[in-house]
Amino acid sequence: MTEARKEKLQAYWRENLTYIVILLSIWFTVSYLCGIIFANTLDNIKIFGFPLGFWFANQGSEVTFVILIAIYVRLMNVLDKKYDVHEK
Repeated sequence: MTEARKEKLQAYWRENLTYIVILLSIWFTVSYLCGIIFANTLDNIKIFGFPLGFWFANQGSEVTFVILIAIYVRLMNVLDKKYDVHEK
């Protein structure tokens, strides 16, 4: 493997890890902070009659996780093409 190829793959992996850290941070914030830590505060806000803290603890974290997976897939498709590591 050439040196240029190694540098390209390292840059690819670095950018991939950046995406992972950002998306997992969002997931952590929604799942743990909003669903557990801030639940009492969020319960003052009602959505369709349900407390927002309850919603985050039950459906919010799951919905957010599925959305983040879709975002990650989209980001990785773009990243794969950018670094020419996509499937041909």
